[in-house]
Amino acid sequence: MQRLHAYPDIRAMFRRLLIATLTGVLAALAVAVFRHAMYLLEVAFLSNDSGSLVNAAASLAPWRRAITPALGGLAAGLLLWGWQRYTHQRPHAPTDYMEAIETGDGQFDYPGSLVKSLASLLVVASGSAIGREGAMILLAALAASLFARRFTPQREWKLWIACGAAAGMASAYHAPLAGSLFIAEILFGTLMLASLGPVVVAAVVALLTTQLLSPGVTQLYQVHLSGLPDGVDYVLMIAMGLLAGLGGPLLMWLMDQSHALFVRLKLSPPLQLALGGLIVGLLSLLTPRVWGNGYSVVQADLLAPPLLAVVGGVLICKLLAVLASSGSGAPGGVFTPTLFIGMALGMVFARIAGVAISQPEMAILLGLTGMATLLAATTHAPIMATLMVCEMTGQYALLPGLLIACVLASVLSRTLRQNAIYGQRAAEHG
Repeated sequence: MQRLHAYPDIRAMFRRLLIATLTGVLAALAVAVFRHAMYLLEVAFLSNDSGSLVNAAASLAPWRRAITPALGGLAAGLLLWGWQRYTHQRPHAPTDYMEAIETGDGQFDYPGSLVKSLASLLVVASGSAIGREGAMILLAALAASLFARRFTPQREWKLWIACGAAAGMASAYHAPLAGSLFIAEILFGTLMLASLGPVVVAAVVALLTTQLLSPGVTQLYQVHLSGLPDGVDYVLMIAMGLLAGLGGPLLMWLMDQSHALFVRLKLSPPLQLALGGLIVGLLSLLTPRVWGNGYSVVQADLLAPPLLAVVGGVLICKLLAVLASSGSGAPGGVFTPTLFIGMALGMVFARIAGVAISQPEMAILLGLTGMATLLAATTHAPIMATLMVCEMTGQYALLPGLLIACVLASVLSRTLRQNAIYGQRAAEHG
C-alpha cells in the first residue's frame, strides 16, 4: 500500500489539525453556497420556496412539469458542450476529486470543475433525478484545494483534497464518521492512518459549521423507532442484505446499459441531457415524486410508510428517472438516489413479506436496512454505509444488524461484480 507521506511529528500534526479545521469551515461554506444557490433558482424559476422539488413539481401545470427537467438538461448540456469546445486543445487537469486523489498530482482544472458544478446546479434545480450532493462535495474539495495550494506544500495537496471531500460529505449528509470512512474505504491503500486524523477533524468541523449555519438541524432524516431489534428483525435485515447484494450489481448494470443506450443515439451533449430531462419530466406526470434526489420522499416515507402499490410504483418510476438522468450524463451524484431506491426496495420487501401489516415499524426498519445495504452493495464500503445510515437517522441501536447485513450485501455484490460504482463512475459521485 502506498503512503502519501511519513507519519508526522507533533508540530506537523498540530499544523495539519489546524489546517483541517479551516478546511472543514471552508467546505461547509462551499456546501452552503450551493444549497442556497439551488434554493434561489427554485424560487426564481419554479416559484417554490418550500425547499422540496417534489412540492415544486406537484404545484406546476403538467406541461411545465414535463418540460422543466428537459430545459434544465438542455441548459446544462449547452454549458458543458460550449466549455468543451472552448478548451478542447488545452491540457486538462482532473475535474473530479477522486481522480485528483488517485491519479493526479493534487491539482484541479478549477475553471472546468466550476463549470461542471454550475451545470450540476442547473440540472438538479430543474428536477432531474440526480444527486445534488456530488456537486456539493466537489465544491468542498475545490475550496480545500485552493486553500492548500496557497498555504501547504505540494506533497500534502492530495491529503487536503481528501479532507475537503470528507468535510463536504459530512456537511451534505450530517455524517462526519461516514464521510471520513468513505475516503478511507473507497481510497484504501492510498490514504493511511497518518492522514485519517485531519480527515476526521475536517469532517467534524464541517458538520459543526453547518449546524451553526442552520440551527436546529441535527439528523438529516427524522425516524421514530421504539425498542431494540429482536431475533426476527435480525433475520429480516440479513435477508434484506442478501437481496441488496443481488440488487446492487443489477442497478450498476442498468446504469451502464442506460449510458450505452444514450451513447448509441449519438446526440450532442445538449440534446442528450435534454432527452434525459424530458424522460424524467414525462415520468413526473405519473408521480411528481421522481423529481430531485428523493430526500423529501424518503423523509415522508420513513415517517409514514406507504402501501405496497404506492411504494412499488414510485420505486419503478424513480428507478427509470435515475437511469435516464445518470445515463444521459447529467452532472451530479447517484449517492442519494441510491439511498432512495434502497429505502423503497426495503419497504417493498417488508410489504411483500407481510410483516409490516402486523408490525408497522418493520417497514421503516427494512427501509433503513435497504438504504444501507444497497449503498454497501454499490460502493463495496460496508462500514461507511452502516455508519452513514446511523448518523443520518440517529438510530445507532441498529448498528450491529446493519453492519452484518451490509457486509453480506457487499461480499455478495463483489462476488457478482468486481467493480464498485465508483470504480467506473467516479466522476458521477454523490
